[in-house]
Amino acid sequence: MAQMDEENKTKKINSFWELVRYGVIALIIVIPFRIFIAQPYVVSGSSMDPTFKDADYLIVDQLSKRFEDPKRGDVLIIRYPKDPSKFFIKRLIGFPEETVLITDGVVSIYDETNEKSFVLDEPYVIFKKNENFSIKLERDEYFVMGDNRAGSSDSRIWGPLPKKFIIGKPIIRLLPLNKIDKWPGLSE
Repeated sequence: MAQMDEENKTKKINSFWELVRYGVIALIIVIPFRIFIAQPYVVSGSSMDPTFKDADYLIVDQLSKRFEDPKRGDVLIIRYPKDPSKFFIKRLIGFPEETVLITDGVVSIYDETNEKSFVLDEPYVIFKKNENFSIKLERDEYFVMGDNRAGSSDSRIWGPLPKKFIIGKPIIRLLPLNKIDKWPGLSE
């Protein structure tokens, strides 16, 4: 009987250390994944209506930004330049050294380097704001806007976005369940 109690005690101790070992291995895998590769993000607010709604649950790719620059029209998760502890979701409109012109709510881009100008095709914008605005971006500055132009705090309000504040792009929308998709908000 004493031998059985000793065996049960040994099994419990071994089980405990096995559980600790699996927990440590999980942390070694999960923590770097969350810090460097992807992390969840919950949309808060209506600045990206109708593309993203309040409480949409997204998985954000943080890795690809190290290997490729974002493209015009990409949806980005960014740090708010006035308070980097806050995160925003916005669409990339203008690149470094371009001039962004908004005339009666229509967005045009002037690229001085290539001496070309074009109007953005923005089928994702439903809530427009009839406004006029112009800004010349410096090196390493981007211009971002929400799809809900009438209800978005973005580069029109707080200025250009430094590249260092770009976190990544949403790769999966998990919630709401009826809107699950990959590369949500893709403009192409």
